Amino acid sequence: MIIQQRTVIQQRTVFYLSDRTGITAETLGHSLLTQFEQIAFQEISIPFIDSPAKARRAVERINQTAQEDGATPICFSTLVDTELHAIVRQSKGFMVDLFGTFIGPLEEELQVASSHTVGRAHGMADMQRYRLRIEAMNFALDADDGASDKDYQRADIILVGVSRCGKTPTCLYLALQFGLFAGNYPLLEEDLVSGDLPDIIAPYRQKLYGLLIDAERLAQIRQERRPDSSYASPQRCQEEIRACRQLFEEQAIPWINTTTRSIEEIAATILVETGLQRRLF
Repeated sequence: MIIQQRTVIQQRTVFYLSDRTGITAETLGHSLLTQFEQIAFQEISIPFIDSPAKARRAVERINQTAQEDGATPICFSTLVDTELHAIVRQSKGFMVDLFGTFIGPLEEELQVASSHTVGRAHGMADMQRYRLRIEAMNFALDADDGASDKDYQRADIILVGVSRCGKTPTCLYLALQFGLFAGNYPLLEEDLVSGDLPDIIAPYRQKLYGLLIDAERLAQIRQERRPDSSYASPQRCQEEIRACRQLFEEQAIPWINTTTRSIEEIAATILVETGLQRRLF
């Protein structure tokens, strides 16, 4: 008899330490942790560590966690201030200095000392970039689900697809991360029956990009929103997806299947396939 061994999932606590929002530490740290699927991570963010007192409180929390877990916490840090960084390094955590790892080699290569300025990555030092991001976000909200077509001419891209296929979150991501003006339009049942592009978006054919989703997944999403409704019925979802795909093919609209893709992957694919240039980095 063959005895199958059960896979034991390890658990570790992860801290993201930052002198500002913690977004950079979370993004980089999380990307690295995805490579360790056999471990379940409990992630804790401690932002705005901008004084020795806050740094010492962070150390106390890390040390307490180490004692409770019986394992060394993993700590991703983007602290710029050398004094604060020295304090948190005294903790019982395994420290990963995300800035220090790269700043030194870059200073050597560029032959220029870094400014060690706090909050440059997600601050408001560049007001023009900040205003652009807010403007793009407002555009995405105003042009959501065909709420207003007055600015479609201004749009960089218009996402089209059936209801609940991921248009709105993708538009918001394109605005927030790339500074693009993204609108979207939901293809209604009557649009799909006619087989023609709705008059409201027909003039902007070159800006259209389609989102499709597997009918089974669409039914699950709609079921959560409107349980046991015709809107969420598997048959209706299958019919809408079939008609939507046919419309995209007949109208030569490029499209992507969003079923197993993250918002980040959808947005990056759109940029690659359309040739759109991001305004924010």
